[in-house]
Amino acid sequence: MAHKPPGHGSKSLLPCSNLAWLSYGCLKQDQTLIAVNAIGAALQTLYILVYLYYSPMKRPKLLQTLLLLAVLVTGYSYFTLLIADQQTRLAQLGLFCSIFTISMYLSPLADLAKIVRSKSTCCLSFPLTVTTFLASTSWTLYGLQLHDSYITVPNVPGIITSVVRFWLFWRYPPGQDKPYRPLHT
Repeated sequence: MAHKPPGHGSKSLLPCSNLAWLSYGCLKQDQTLIAVNAIGAALQTLYILVYLYYSPMKRPKLLQTLLLLAVLVTGYSYFTLLIADQQTRLAQLGLFCSIFTISMYLSPLADLAKIVRSKSTCCLSFPLTVTTFLASTSWTLYGLQLHDSYITVPNVPGIITSVVRFWLFWRYPPGQDKPYRPLHT
């Protein structure tokens, strides 16, 4: 049975999310959002390029990445060409970024039923869970400090899903995974 790497489905969402938040930061003139998301977008783009270079199955990932880039270019065109009012653009871009962020934080829970059924957390990454918890908590606190609900609200699901994953690691410790099924007599 093939094993899917942790976070496999959300990897190509990350540069799009970073680029969207970078646009939001530029529009809002928030240097923290600009710096963090410019670095994040560069690193994630590098990750995807290296992945595509070494991956034996380039076509599906390349098509997925191109589709997400098309969505991003369409969104960027919409926000820059069709919405003239800066406050309206900021509000709609904030909502767009929030939806991207929430979908990214909820994607690892797609395997929840499989984890509970198999009583195994082998498809979850503990370091990624810790990192997600710390990042989403930091962004939530930053959003609260700025009184910016577009930053605060979408990061709360990151905290909640991380707590759920911590509970899953506690409930089904990785050491108890068994590569075999017991025989019934």
